[in-house]
Amino acid sequence: MTGVLLRAGHVTRRFGAFTAVDDVSMRVQPGEVVGLLGANGAGKTTLIRMLLGLLAVTSGRVDLLGGPPDRERRRRLGYVPQGLGLYGDLTVRENLSFSARAYGAAEPALPPALQDYAGVLVRELPLGAQRQVAFLAALAHSSEVLVLDEPTSGVDVLARTDLWDTIRAQADRGAGVLVTTHYMQEAQQCDRLLLMSDGRLVGEGSEADIIGSTTAVAVRTADWARAFAALAAAGAPVMLAGRAIRVADADPAELAEVLSAAGIEASLQPVPATIEERMLMLARQAEAS
Repeated sequence: MTGVLLRAGHVTRRFGAFTAVDDVSMRVQPGEVVGLLGANGAGKTTLIRMLLGLLAVTSGRVDLLGGPPDRERRRRLGYVPQGLGLYGDLTVRENLSFSARAYGAAEPALPPALQDYAGVLVRELPLGAQRQVAFLAALAHSSEVLVLDEPTSGVDVLARTDLWDTIRAQADRGAGVLVTTHYMQEAQQCDRLLLMSDGRLVGEGSEADIIGSTTAVAVRTADWARAFAALAAAGAPVMLAGRAIRVADADPAELAEVLSAAGIEASLQPVPATIEERMLMLARQAEAS
């Protein structure tokens, strides 16, 4: 496989007066795993549906495997949508058999974790098991492109690890993978990241490329709830992980003034930013532009 497998060129999609995707250009090449990140409503799923020819573009162009995403080209890809694309009134084995026959492939063997579910209706499975079945169906025909929309959501930690081992194996054999995820530890396993906010592409590159020189301030205080409320009220881009307060791209002196005015004692320390914090800053910049 050579060349670009999946491409969007200045793609826009409008629904009436609402612009869901705004002038986005991106690509997926053989052998790479590209992570598509963004909050709910950022436009990720709309972009994916256009890339696959399931939704018409308002303007711009999409290419799948060297041309328009028609039925024949879609036979060469594996797709796991958020809705999973399974038939709830068929068993696991029946779903996999139907999918394999539709693509002219051999029915995949069930891994140990799914063998006890072979005769169970899909609608009766736990969500994590349903996602594993959908993933298995998408891989059955040795896809040249994999498009995975939240494939590990609701899956336990060990199963997520197994699925990501499989994703890397598919890329190693030359497939191109586009995957959306809310788990930042999974984003770190991608070769390249695309960040969307409010329908726009606001960042691209490795995690280090996207974070760049952005820093954050760690705020340590026993009165963390009031500190969070005071900083948020002042318009600071504050984040909370447990009881740990962090503020992205902030001046420690300005934060100290806000906390002092609220009568809160705290220690403040500059720290490297995380990708979540950089995403927050890029989203704010996109909203302001």
